[in-house]
Amino acid sequence: MLSASGAAQRLESLRVQLRQHAHAYYTADAPILPDADYDALYQELLALEAAFPELVTEDSPSQRVGATPDSAFSSVRHEVPMLSLDNVFAETELQDFDRRLRERLGWEVAVGLPYVCEPKFDGLAVTLHYRHGKLVQAATRGDGSSGEDITANIRTIASVPLRLAGESWPEQMEVRGEVLMPRAGFMALNARQEAAGEKLFANPRNAAAGALRQLDPRITAQRPLAFYAYALAALQGAPWPGTHSQTLRWLGQFGFVIADEVSQGHGPTFVQQAWQKLLDAREHLPFDIDGMVVKVDDRRLQQDLGFVARAPRWAVAYKFPAQEASTLLEAIDFQVGRTGALTPVARLRPVNVAGVVVSNATLHNIDEVHRLDLRPGDTVVIYRAGDVIPKVMRRLDDAGHDARPQVQLPDCCPVCASAVMRPEGEVIARCSAGQFCPAQRKEAIRHFASRRAMDIEGLGEKWIDLMVDARLVSSTADIYRLTSEQLLTLPRMAEKSASNLLASIAHSRATTLARFLFALGIANVGEATAEAFARQFGSWPALQAADEAALMATPDVGPVVAQSVMSYLREPHNVAVIEALIAAGVTWADQAAAQDLPQPLAGQTWVLTGTLLAMSRDEAGDRLKALGAKVSGSVSKKTHVVVAGESAGSKLAKAQELGVTVWDEAQLLTFLQEVT
Repeated sequence: MLSASGAAQRLESLRVQLRQHAHAYYTADAPILPDADYDALYQELLALEAAFPELVTEDSPSQRVGATPDSAFSSVRHEVPMLSLDNVFAETELQDFDRRLRERLGWEVAVGLPYVCEPKFDGLAVTLHYRHGKLVQAATRGDGSSGEDITANIRTIASVPLRLAGESWPEQMEVRGEVLMPRAGFMALNARQEAAGEKLFANPRNAAAGALRQLDPRITAQRPLAFYAYALAALQGAPWPGTHSQTLRWLGQFGFVIADEVSQGHGPTFVQQAWQKLLDAREHLPFDIDGMVVKVDDRRLQQDLGFVARAPRWAVAYKFPAQEASTLLEAIDFQVGRTGALTPVARLRPVNVAGVVVSNATLHNIDEVHRLDLRPGDTVVIYRAGDVIPKVMRRLDDAGHDARPQVQLPDCCPVCASAVMRPEGEVIARCSAGQFCPAQRKEAIRHFASRRAMDIEGLGEKWIDLMVDARLVSSTADIYRLTSEQLLTLPRMAEKSASNLLASIAHSRATTLARFLFALGIANVGEATAEAFARQFGSWPALQAADEAALMATPDVGPVVAQSVMSYLREPHNVAVIEALIAAGVTWADQAAAQDLPQPLAGQTWVLTGTLLAMSRDEAGDRLKALGAKVSGSVSKKTHVVVAGESAGSKLAKAQELGVTVWDEAQLLTFLQEVT
């Protein structure tokens, strides 16, 4: 057992560490330690202070909340301190919490204490002040006694009422809640950051913190933030609701967003069940949470129970298993995806994160590896929140890092040894082999057979998997060599099914140049780009002979797409497959090149809806595109014509509402006959 002097030394060390980590977490928005490791240090501090109460100091982290305000913002004194919550981590600790409350209250009622359970948001606590229904001030938690004035930034958040709903407002009201970034918004933000070549945010909380503490509110306004109310701190001019659950409903009536995942019940058994239910739902929620807040629901009981130095006695945070953990980065391998993209994957010493043992984590692309400066042998922090797929947040500094070799993008595909291409300006590197590469084969064939490509009816994912696994098909060209005898060797393939599939394959041989181009699955060449190339060059030989400058002369084609096409057509494996497809009878009618082809619908947007009888909607769309039209899936004021077949629904109604011209199928057919 530690002596008093030993405990004093250890306490001082813990306090220094915890202050450093609190500053990094709350003020710098750059945590340097996983939450689980921080919690362990804090629990050790509490245990030592309980054993040596004479060593508790006024400036101990156990007596304070958060960190000091940033000097860039004016300071706001909290009339009602913004306290933190004590934590429990297991059912036994929850039962101890409930027992202490019952003993303090002398609760001998047969039914257990009334509790309300809410998500513990992983965001930033803020307080909002309203006078006569108007928002007048907003502040961060800060150190619990005073925080930072962030009123201008808070006003940019759409879910924060600038004026309360209804009319019967209290004279003054202080509402507390959490500012966070929903997962969908976080992913969209990081996608924009990546596209702009800027630093990615580690997690939604860091992204929200960075947004909320911008000195320019215009930047905050561009970030997808949300506010969830969870408490009432002060009230004048209206009676307090009798329970916390009533308070939440009351706040909802004023226009505040309240979490849907709030439950009420009695006793610790109910609380444990609510915790498990919330834990099971965690990954499906629109926002990150790191536990569940448990509160005594009755306000009079709350007042009887009171507070300790830093937390209310009547509430506790029941934490979930940690979503962050540190572990050793053993290696970085490159995995080839279905579209040929090379993705670096971190091979990790197995570690438990959020109840799941993690041994691999995606690193997205080589730029992300270099941004994080990751090298095998580093210690890294793993994050698993919302996404089922774990991610590497950052590395922890150590003396040996600089001596370890940097990770480089391989020159050859690790699966098939074909050349790796990375067009200038592109983030993603790809294997150039296309369907020759086993890692890409199945997906390439699925795409080739899909409805908007070669449209081979009946050749779905199940049959493709079976054919490739049985080595009946190793490229798209092999589809056109299949026989009835081969198909009948597949499990659950009957003669009628085989006959129908072979008929669909034969029918698909006659296609268009645009569909064929799209079916090849060239990176960055979607339907619209394939249509543009078909109109520009008119024939396969003309496209094949085009150089990069000629490709870029195609409308809406830039250097990235041009380089992608050039790289694809230079790969011998791809050329061999194309030649085999043509030899197998895949054909299309050449058309005049764009400069010779009439384009009466150039610049127009058309929409097809309902069922057409004389031709399919895809066929009608191809005819319109050949005349220069853009065929869209949605109706807007910019739509020129909506062609409505039988059973046309919402798109027809939208067109009528906007006054867009509507044609029936007969009018379309007449028009096509006249212009062709």
